[in-house]
Amino acid sequence: MIRHCVFARFRGDVPETERAAIHADLEALRTVIDGMSQVHFGVNVSPEPFARGFTQGFTIDFRDAAARDAYLVHEAHQRAGARLVAALDGGTEGLMVIDLEVTQM
Repeated sequence: MIRHCVFARFRGDVPETERAAIHADLEALRTVIDGMSQVHFGVNVSPEPFARGFTQGFTIDFRDAAARDAYLVHEAHQRAGARLVAALDGGTEGLMVIDLEVTQM
């Protein structure tokens, strides 16, 4: 399984309603991308001082790398990603993405 981890630094002027709409766009991708499963969103609650300004994040689980790769190039993901980047502080500078290979037990 691939866990796609995205960390975001939203601009201060982006209302919560827009953030929720971005989350809904990303969640809706599950209906059009085979192998995309759980999506989790949240606000950083870590007491450690290492967030570097990233205040929110989300994870998406994919069955395998092929499903993740299909998501990356899918036009619906491209639209949702562009909406996300437009809301971030500094565009892609307000974004950090890592993928983890997770072994399920």
